[in-house]
Amino acid sequence: MRGLEDFLAECDRGPRINELSGFFAATAAGRSGKPIRKPLADRRLLPDQDLLRAVVALHAARQGHFDQHYHGSIPYRLEEECRMAHAVLKYTLQRGVPLSLYSLGTAEGTMARTLSELAQGKIQSLSCSPNPENYTCFLDYGEPADAEFFVGPFHRLTKDVLTAEPRLAKFHAGFDLILEDTTFQMYSPNRAKQIEYVSQHLKGDGIFVFVEKFRARDAEEYERRELQKDHGFKARYFPQDEIDRKKTAVLGTMFDSEVTLVQMSEAIRTRFRYCAMTWNSGNFYSLAASNAKENLDRYLYQMEEPAIPYEYVYDSGLPRDPADDVATEQLR
Repeated sequence: MRGLEDFLAECDRGPRINELSGFFAATAAGRSGKPIRKPLADRRLLPDQDLLRAVVALHAARQGHFDQHYHGSIPYRLEEECRMAHAVLKYTLQRGVPLSLYSLGTAEGTMARTLSELAQGKIQSLSCSPNPENYTCFLDYGEPADAEFFVGPFHRLTKDVLTAEPRLAKFHAGFDLILEDTTFQMYSPNRAKQIEYVSQHLKGDGIFVFVEKFRARDAEEYERRELQKDHGFKARYFPQDEIDRKKTAVLGTMFDSEVTLVQMSEAIRTRFRYCAMTWNSGNFYSLAASNAKENLDRYLYQMEEPAIPYEYVYDSGLPRDPADDVATEQLR
């Protein structure tokens, strides 16, 4: 128990709910950090499929303040979120049984809500955020039948909370899929403990998806990718003084809690047998891990090709060096 108490205390000291809390609250409320135009998915990069078109359209209609800031900040993250939602939806339909999804720390939970609405009872989702402003955005479009929201940091969502809250009790048995979307990096670099803690909510054959910004082995390479992000993409949505202000106020603090891909690989291996890289954009990567190879294979098979220009992609998912192997087994 001492180890758990120390971990929870570590999370309570995390920048996300302390020195960065003002930035997240103001952005979630739309008081600052608003892009000069709403980011829209580039349909030229996505396949022309009815189900995917439905995902893109509803996702655009459900976005709140923070999601617009987020998708204007990370190159082609919006297209990737739609690609992933499309894969989850197809994976669920192929399974033939309802799926439970936990999206932790994902602002107003746009993707989770979109999936629950489109799946019409086949996807029960739970999103969480420490900011009540995000919950307000979540409710702006009405209270959905199959999507729930927990107002609080990820480490305060316990089995006891799931049991005590009647609307959350349906998730007590665990989740089939968990998405961690740039959340851990806002608290500490302690990935092993973070993964261990959240995995208590994952079913034995479930899938854990991580979207994170990673440190590069070469500091100059990391900075080159940052400059590409800021000047090649982010400048479409934010003036330069806004980009500089965020770099000073937020990104430096966040960097202290980032880890390398190798460190993340080691943390994932403490809990999971299989892992694959599914997306890369500059210093951002998405990884999918599971102990059930068949489920992970099935999920990966549903994914369309990444919807991102090649110049932003630095890793295709195939390890070039054993030391960089994020996958215990290549699954694609």
